[in-house]
Amino acid sequence: MKLILLSGGSGKRLWPLSNDARSKQFLKVLPHNGSLESMAQRVWRQLKEAHLHQSTLIATNSTQIDMIHSQLGTNVSMVIEPERRDTFPAVLLSASYLYSEQKMGTEEVVVVLPIDPYVESSFLKDWQN
Repeated sequence: MKLILLSGGSGKRLWPLSNDARSKQFLKVLPHNGSLESMAQRVWRQLKEAHLHQSTLIATNSTQIDMIHSQLGTNVSMVIEPERRDTFPAVLLSASYLYSEQKMGTEEVVVVLPIDPYVESSFLKDWQN
């Protein structure tokens, strides 16, 4: 199974907190162990805890590369969109990358998710059992 996390957006939903340079998924607004983390950090942490981060690809644009590296580390698999074109082109580019560059088989299951969902860790623990 492969996961594609979609990280795009123009930063207008939480304006003025978010903008083109700082999209909502990178705002550190969620409590975790006495500090704050972003939605991207939370989902990445949860994927790591579930041992799914190795099979995850982040579809993003060039303006978010530095923020992803800053918040998630430099060992994150990414595909960079040449320009913003909404969801379907991002999914298509990611699937093409998985097939042609990572040699994913045509029968592989691919799950496409936004990078900014809010899921309680207790839900994931219940789901894994």
